[in-house]
Amino acid sequence: MSTLRDSIGDRTIRDFGEQWVHYGDNAGFYGSTELFADIIGPLLALSDLRGLRIAEIGSGAGRIVAMMLDAGAAHVLAVEPSDGHVVAQRNLARYGGRVSFLHGRGEDLLPDRSFDLVVSIGVLQFIPDPRPVVAAAFAALKPGGRFLVWLYANEGTALYRGFLACLRTFATLLPHAALATLVRIIDVPLSLYIALCRVVPLPLHDYVRNVLSRFTPQKRRLVIYDQLNPTHSRYYSRAEAEQLLTDAGFVDVRLHHRRRYSWTVIGRKPA
Repeated sequence: MSTLRDSIGDRTIRDFGEQWVHYGDNAGFYGSTELFADIIGPLLALSDLRGLRIAEIGSGAGRIVAMMLDAGAAHVLAVEPSDGHVVAQRNLARYGGRVSFLHGRGEDLLPDRSFDLVVSIGVLQFIPDPRPVVAAAFAALKPGGRFLVWLYANEGTALYRGFLACLRTFATLLPHAALATLVRIIDVPLSLYIALCRVVPLPLHDYVRNVLSRFTPQKRRLVIYDQLNPTHSRYYSRAEAEQLLTDAGFVDVRLHHRRRYSWTVIGRKPA
C-alpha cells in the first residue's frame, strides 16, 4: 500500500510541475493580498503576518509566498518538490533575501522550531498520506507557533464532485496539450455558469460570484486545469479536517467553511 501511495505522490508532483511550468504567472486578483485575506479570514488577518518567519508547504509558482511577503512577513521559506520551484524562484526574485527556497517535500522541513507560522494552501488534499507533512510542520514551528491549511470541503460540494469525477476518469490520462484543449472547451459553458450565478443562487454561487468571476480568463482556465490535472485529490469533512491537525498534536484548532466549498483550518503548537 505504501508503494502505491508513493507512486501516486510522485506522479502528482510531476503533474503539478508541468502545470506550473505552463501556467506560471500570478497576475491580477489571482495573486493579490485581497484574495489571500479571503482565504485566511476570519482565522487570521493580513496584519497578523507582519514580521513573522513563515514556511509555505507546496509553493508552486510562488503565488502564496508573494501574498504573504506583500502582507509584511519578514521571511518566507518556499517549499516545493516539483519543477515549479524554478518558476517560483523567478517570480519571487524581486523579494531578495526575504525569501529562501527548499526544493523538497513538506516532510523535508527541518525540525528546528524556527517558524512562527507554517502555511499550506490547497496542497494537502493532493497528498495520499499528509500525516508526515503535518508532523513536519509541527516540528518546524516554535512553541506557540501556528499551522494554517486550506482544504477542499466534502460539505457543500456533492453535485460538483459528481460532475468532476466523470471528467477526471479520462482527463487525468491526457497529456498536457490535450488537457489544455479540453480546459478551453469547458471554459465556454463555465463562462455562462458564472453569468447565471450573478442572478441565480446556483451551486457554489458564493465562490463563483466573489472569487472565480474576478479571475482573468487565463487564470479561470488554470483553475479548471488544476481540478482535472492531479492524479489524487480528496475532499475533507469538517471532522477529518480538524482531526488532521489534532492527531499531530495541535491545539486550539479552529475551522472556517470558506465560501461553503472549502475548509480553512488553523491550529497552535502547545507552548
